[in-house]
Parts: sequence; C-alpha cells; structure tokens
Amino acid sequence: MLLPAVTSDQIRRITARFTGAHVLVVGDAMLDKFIVGRVTRISPEAPVPVVAFDHEMHRIGGAANVAHNIASLGGQTTLVAATGHDDAATRLTAACRDAGITPALVGDSTRPTTTKVRVVTDRNQQVARIDYESDAEIAGDVEQRIITEIHKHAPRAQAIVISDYLKGGVTRAVAEAIVNTAGRDVPVLVDPKIPHIEHYASTTVVTPNHLETEIATHRRVRSREEARDAARVFRERARCRNVLMTRGDQGMWLLGTDVEGYLPSVAREVADVTGAGDTVIATLALALAAGASLAEAARLANEAAGIVVGKFGPATVTVDELLHAFDSTATL
Repeated sequence: MLLPAVTSDQIRRITARFTGAHVLVVGDAMLDKFIVGRVTRISPEAPVPVVAFDHEMHRIGGAANVAHNIASLGGQTTLVAATGHDDAATRLTAACRDAGITPALVGDSTRPTTTKVRVVTDRNQQVARIDYESDAEIAGDVEQRIITEIHKHAPRAQAIVISDYLKGGVTRAVAEAIVNTAGRDVPVLVDPKIPHIEHYASTTVVTPNHLETEIATHRRVRSREEARDAARVFRERARCRNVLMTRGDQGMWLLGTDVEGYLPSVAREVADVTGAGDTVIATLALALAAGASLAEAARLANEAAGIVVGKFGPATVTVDELLHAFDSTATL
C-alpha cells in the first residue's frame, strides 16, 4: 500500500526544525576530483578518446557528502572519519569547513585519503576513473581515536548516520560504539554494505538499495510484493528495527515497526545517480532528528532523491528545493 500522505504544512513544520537539529555522521569520507575536457578525436596510440583539458574541480563524497547534504538542508552536522596524512586530507578538511560541516577527522599514516579521480567530458560523460584508496579496516590507535570522537560528539546528536562504503572506516567496534552510545532514544541510520550486515544489529533504520537487498536475502526484487517480502527477510538478517529499501526508478519500500508501504519515484529527469543514497539517508536522518515520523521522513527523503539525481556528481538539496517539489506535486 502507498505510505500515508503528508501536507505541505506538515513538511514546512518539519523543515522549520532542521536548523536546531544535529546529526553525527560516521563512516568513509572521500574526495571526488573531476578532470573536465573536450573530446574531439580518438588517440592514434590506443582506441581511447583524447581529452583536451579544460578545468578541474573537487567535491566531497561518501560520508562527507552525507554531512554536506545535512548542512545544505540547514542542519548541524559533525563528520567523524579516517583520512590519510596527505594533501587530499587537507583539502577535504577545508572543504568540510566551507560547507558548514564540523570535521572530526582522524589521520592514519598507513592509508591515503580515499580519492576518486574522474575524467569527464564537457557533456558530463565519464571517460575513466582512478581510485586512490585502502580498504583495510582501521585498527589499533586509529580505531580507538575514531571511537573517542564518537563518544565526544554523540551526546549532542539527535540522530547518527553510519555511512559505510566498505573502505575500512566502519568496523564492528565502531558500529557497536555508535549503538551503545546512542541508546534507544537517538535514531541510528545505516547506509549499508552487505559484507558488514552483521555490524548493524540494533540500529534504527538501514537503507539498502534493491541490489544490496537481493544479495543479502537471496531473493529477486522486481515487484512491490517481492520488495515487501525481501525487506522482511533483510530486517531479520540485519537485526535492525526498520528498513527503507531504495529501488531506483521504482521508488522506495518502507518496512517500519508500525508502518509499511511504498513510495513511487518522483525523479523529473535523471542526470547522474552518484551520491543519491547519501542524499536519501541525510534527509531521512535530519527529518527524524527534527521530530518527523518515519513515514514523513521517508516522504522527504524520496522527494530529495528525485531532486538530486537531476544534478551532476555528488550533489546536495536545499529546503527551498524540497518545499518547491512538494508544492508542485499534485498528490503528496
């Protein structure tokens, strides 16, 4: 069944409380670098396009993009993540501050700051990608320093997000520290990776996409009925309380403790799905921190996803864009 409708007045009351809400984000932060140029010919040396350099730009990604979305929506946010001791870490820290994020980054001399370098054309077509990363799990002093930062910042958070990109920042000990520190009063939300599914026990909401759900449950997800059944199996496997499954152009399926149903996709046009999951969990977390019900928060997250996929690269959404989207939707 379709999730309960919400009114524009409800949305305005929730978003008005965003500025007073604080969300702690813990996970795998990244730096995204884009090298942009024009392609007019194929290389005579190999069957690859020749990109004539025009400009380059940087954006913050992964867990940092989650925090960026929270800040863009007017919320307060602190980012806890491991980085390297390198220029990328310096740039990431500065970019976080510029975006209104409080960075609580822990340097690790054994790894580079996760950086994704994309070569793209001036028409936003990706030609190649180079990743600088280590996916080894943090350990020892670095892991303990991350846990110390969690204990330091969690007491002022109204919600906590675990942004797991399987880059080593979300260990079992880190996840347990978050759950134990939050207790039952502060929602803990997880953007998951299936190899870590056992780390997410006792969390409030896990937000797998439909492919992750299929892998975790060994079930096809092609219809709403299959989504409903798979969400229930996923919840049992993850031992979490609620599941919000994102299904791309098929919308979302919410399995809550007291509500269940679907939301249709609201994307007007799709330019780039990069970082859409970051926007979903950021909006969901901030809405819950602001006192929204899970169904109301899911409605907001669904609208935010529809907006952000119309933008290039890891992008953010504003409250004005959200309100405009709800005002222009005939049936909310």
